[in-house]
Amino acid sequence: MIIDYTSARSNRQPKLRLGGVAHAARGLWACGIPYAVAAVCPAYLVEDARAFLADHGCTDFVWLGNVLGSPNVMIIGDVTEVSDQGYEDLLRDQKSVKLLDVGDSLRSHENVLVFPGSYEFREIVGLFSDKARFSFDIAYDAEDFTMLDGLDQRLASVIISTSSPLFMTFGAEDVTPMLDAVRKLGAEVFLLKENRGGSRLFNLRTGTTEAISAVLSTTINSVGVGDVYSAVMVGFSYMGWEDAAWRGAKAATCYSQTTYPDDFCQDVSRELLLSTDEYRGLGGTFLPWHARPDFKIYLAAPDFSYVNKPEVDRAVDALKYHNFNVRRPVQENGELPLGSSPAIIRQTFARDVALLEDCAVVFAVPLERDPGTLVEIGMAMALRKPVITFDPRWENNNTMVVGGSTGYSDDLDLCLNALFETVSKLWVGRS
Repeated sequence: MIIDYTSARSNRQPKLRLGGVAHAARGLWACGIPYAVAAVCPAYLVEDARAFLADHGCTDFVWLGNVLGSPNVMIIGDVTEVSDQGYEDLLRDQKSVKLLDVGDSLRSHENVLVFPGSYEFREIVGLFSDKARFSFDIAYDAEDFTMLDGLDQRLASVIISTSSPLFMTFGAEDVTPMLDAVRKLGAEVFLLKENRGGSRLFNLRTGTTEAISAVLSTTINSVGVGDVYSAVMVGFSYMGWEDAAWRGAKAATCYSQTTYPDDFCQDVSRELLLSTDEYRGLGGTFLPWHARPDFKIYLAAPDFSYVNKPEVDRAVDALKYHNFNVRRPVQENGELPLGSSPAIIRQTFARDVALLEDCAVVFAVPLERDPGTLVEIGMAMALRKPVITFDPRWENNNTMVVGGSTGYSDDLDLCLNALFETVSKLWVGRS
């Protein structure tokens, strides 16, 4: 259990709320699933956490461990996750955990979801009965899968996100090694959450894969969305993993749309009225992490060393964070110095055009109405290539740019959504 603090920005007020397992708890409460919480947290948070959880459906709260040397406060830079969210765990290098004697208080719980943290999981396995089955959401604090060794037939599901360091180390290029490792551990299913691209549920018993699409809209706050997904899926696992995963995904989408629990609960209640077949029929965006590099993204922007272009740099970081193959003509074909000869100019122009023609989509950031960028946008439209225009300074909201762009906004979050939707359709058409 931690405190999430979202720093203020020009268009956003600061936000302080209970984080960590509290996100998962909100998801279970909204879905009407009874649950208990065993939390590692500093002493000053215990009573507040106990009271909050009791008001949100928690049947039992166990203080599992005390956090020492740190307030357990997480500073969050970007709640929309257009790129790395910039988490900063205050005094993390001084943090330690002292597990407490909780007696037999956990032995009655048999469906257990674990979020690894700064504690030794093996020390708490024995606190549960032999009938307990474990699911793991491995976001951080795990270097490999060895922490799951020895669970034998007690491992139900392993869940990971593409933003997890463990995924980046072992699965970013190919998911097969991760699947093999989890299969050897005896897990029933492996869930890969792929952010705006949806998710994949690998049923390791049947060998089937369920593609779960994402429904994209303006992101209010993405913090804890993955925790809600995992908790709701595990909570509904008695229905079957595929049905449970769809419900987890829908609850997570609702959680991204508000930070107010009552509104979240109301939205989830409506979503749960639908069947799994109806979820599948609604469609959405599905674009696997490993398919994204196959679709080259041409960056149309004044990507020059002498231009003040923080918005361009932010866009590039976002595209790379989501595993898109960004092609930067200025970087690849050279930045021409003033006074270059006509022959060199024409040669570079030809290379840029060839690169544009080779790309599937154009992502444009036309700062200061850069003429070269606007020409590239026009050429792409003439070639019937999709153009996503990120216009952060609202300088190019004219008929031709707005009308011709597949997606147009001054909000990078919305432009990323448009890119995912566009490339998803290209991927489906190619598959």
